[in-house]
Amino acid sequence: MRNRPWLKWVLLGLGVVVVVAVVAPFVYIHFIKSDAPEPLSLDDVPTQTTAPDPSGSTVPANASVDGTYQIGTGSVAGYRAKEVLFGQNADAAGRTNDVTGTMVLTGTTVPKADFTVGLASVKSDEDRRDQQFQGRIMDVASHPNATFVLTKPITLPSVPAVNKQITVPATGEFTLRGTTKTVTFDVTASRKGSNTIAVQGSVPIVWSEWNIPQPSFGPAQVADSGEIEFLLVLNR
Repeated sequence: MRNRPWLKWVLLGLGVVVVVAVVAPFVYIHFIKSDAPEPLSLDDVPTQTTAPDPSGSTVPANASVDGTYQIGTGSVAGYRAKEVLFGQNADAAGRTNDVTGTMVLTGTTVPKADFTVGLASVKSDEDRRDQQFQGRIMDVASHPNATFVLTKPITLPSVPAVNKQITVPATGEFTLRGTTKTVTFDVTASRKGSNTIAVQGSVPIVWSEWNIPQPSFGPAQVADSGEIEFLLVLNR
């Protein structure tokens, strides 16, 4: 059998291609690409300190929480979705601090709440993803905001103590990319001081149900669903 040195070089070349195809994406995802931020958490909101009352408690257990609360500094909203990039699994997430709105609290009842998120300022760790999000995917020129309006009062089991968490369902009309639907999702709330309440949660989204084009582009293949996540800091 004749010696075929060219075959050795072909096999070597194929081996290099395989190594590059497998190792390079792994190196990119785990060592070069920025990690998506961690899911939002109530622990991200610091407890507000106030002058102690005569009993020595910073916030009296029976302190009234009644009033109208406005969105304050530290509020964040955005999206999160599973993404396969070059065969490697990763999270894609974009966020903005452009959040406005109010919440009314009376005793243990939230009768009114409405929030607006400016989508044009949503940013991720990838400029190309942001261009797709603002253009083809969300068309922020025509649909600049996402909004939520509470349509069913929320009843809390009790007034939460400072840094204690309460989880309850919230129901309302959610508008995204020009489509409005009634949604129900869990929200977790915690008092962060005598005049501050933090609320965290997420809304599951199937893109097609909201007339949102499939977000996949180029080498990034995105799952058929994701979530809108938020962390609201509300000040009375």
